[in-house]
Amino acid sequence: MQKTWFPLESNPEVMNTYMGKLGLNTGLYRFVDIFSTEEWALDMVPKPALAVLLLFPLANVEEEHRLNQAREIEANGQHVGENVFYMKQTIGNACGTIGLLHAVGNARRIQADLIVPGSHLETLLDTTSTLEPEKIAEHLENDNTLEEVHTDAATQGQTEVVEDIDNHFVCFVQVDGHIYELDGRKKFPINHGPSSTDTFLLDAVNVVQQFMSRQPEEQRFTMVALAPASDE
Repeated sequence: MQKTWFPLESNPEVMNTYMGKLGLNTGLYRFVDIFSTEEWALDMVPKPALAVLLLFPLANVEEEHRLNQAREIEANGQHVGENVFYMKQTIGNACGTIGLLHAVGNARRIQADLIVPGSHLETLLDTTSTLEPEKIAEHLENDNTLEEVHTDAATQGQTEVVEDIDNHFVCFVQVDGHIYELDGRKKFPINHGPSSTDTFLLDAVNVVQQFMSRQPEEQRFTMVALAPASDE
């Protein structure tokens, strides 16, 4: 029987408390809202953005796209750098935690002071960094500390906690000059093309707009960035 967690809310305050308990150095780096895909909203995000999380509605059109995308990549191939940290999702409703771990697990290669030394988060990432995606998923299933802190975070949000949801988190990161979509439901990371530290936020939002274009009548898209902590 599949293990199932309570879903995590797309709420930077909750995410910062959650990841701070695990070992994110929230005095230097924090998750912040991205209020829009428009330029004014991107200008509000402290630079450089290290990762972007997107919460979006699961719908038939997304499932069709996921299957078609996998077939195309399997037929034509793609480049995935050896430094991409990626895991599968085998725990129900754990996509928020998977997205957060994808964010910090890749961002720490850019910012060495992202993680508090000796923390549970550092130990988790060090232990799993060389494992295959399926093995990382197995490790998470047996990480009682992670599950306990996740449960606490999932019950701290502003919305009512429900067990069955139709929304899903994915993470976008820049690794070695390419932007990757990391989704534990997919067969592999998705390379969305060249990117850089300077262009990453805009590159990520451009991919987010592709998600939005597949559901033009849908409004339930939210974005969060991992970025340097602001003094304001």
